[in-house]
Amino acid sequence: MHIIVIGSGMLGLSTADSLVMSGADVTLVDARDLGAGTSGTSFAWTNANGKLDPAYHELNIAGMNEHSRLASTLPGPRTYHRSGGLQMADVHQAPQLEERIARLSELGYPSELLSADRVGEIAGDISVPENIELIAHFPSEGYVLTEQLLRNLRAHAVEHGAKLIRGTVTEVEEGGAQVAVHLGDGRVLSADRVVLATGRWTQALAQASGFETPMNDEIGLGSAVTGLLGYVRTNSTQVKSVVHTPELNLRPGEDGAIVVQALDLNPRVDPAAPPTNEGSFAQEMATRFTAVTKDAPPDLIDLRVSYRSLPADGFTIAGFAAGLSRTYCLVTHSGITLGPLLGRLVAEELIADSQQDLLDKFRPTRFEHATATAGGVDLPLQLGDQ
Repeated sequence: MHIIVIGSGMLGLSTADSLVMSGADVTLVDARDLGAGTSGTSFAWTNANGKLDPAYHELNIAGMNEHSRLASTLPGPRTYHRSGGLQMADVHQAPQLEERIARLSELGYPSELLSADRVGEIAGDISVPENIELIAHFPSEGYVLTEQLLRNLRAHAVEHGAKLIRGTVTEVEEGGAQVAVHLGDGRVLSADRVVLATGRWTQALAQASGFETPMNDEIGLGSAVTGLLGYVRTNSTQVKSVVHTPELNLRPGEDGAIVVQALDLNPRVDPAAPPTNEGSFAQEMATRFTAVTKDAPPDLIDLRVSYRSLPADGFTIAGFAAGLSRTYCLVTHSGITLGPLLGRLVAEELIADSQQDLLDKFRPTRFEHATATAGGVDLPLQLGDQ
């Protein structure tokens, strides 16, 4: 079976790798460089922490477990770190965090309360702000070094026969026993199945191909899709786990960087005038970084605007597009946590024609009679949001 996977982010590469290892003839198509989409600008926190929907919580738990499995089998430098995650709440956030701990405990999700003197043991050079009322530790959580994982997946898939094509897909067209993939330069590729793993561009390609995959794809000022990450380089501070504080989130990054995020700044990020490394956003992040780490202000914070892949109702979309039998849509907000799992499940559905129970609640056909519309997802502004 020949399968074309469109998109080389976490979902596309995970799917391509799983497909080729299942015996498929795989072609991976993308117009962009590796990690140039959402995957390359993700906070990359593996968790099921704020997933209130039972089916979505279960899917994310399975995604976390899949990372452990993949880490033991995929060649290349280590990329998955089950470091645990810390959340520190002030007096306003403490009731919400207490409620979250109670809910997750009922679900068997590991958690514990920490005293301030244990934070350094778990998180490294983190200073607990004076206004912190409650500290929770979620030991099963972690983070992914995304860019290296993408390199590992691509190398493994290519080694086992996947073909790479650089090109812009303009339309996917089903007809007879094949599906045609039209490229912007006039080329037409054909395959038995196509997987759309095109992230925030999914709706545009779907509409060009005659079907709908409802997405939140507005990237303007104040959009739930738009965010900002900073990359700090310092020799004097070590962060060992994912850390959430009222004003700044942190995690270890690649090549010694520390990835930082301030959720309350996101609504002020204007993609039409992106923040600069010398501007007010960078200065604000530097001030907050110093407050949380007691380090000297960093010389440079490399800022990157990020755009979430966000289905209209916030939940994963996985399955054949409504009315189609050869075009499989795959998009999720939780791409780093879920990528390897979804890649394996999609491969099993396509190669073995085996419906996966974990995906039953997430079929694109749910939108045929659903009331969910784009824009219905709240801005991620609270402690533990993402």
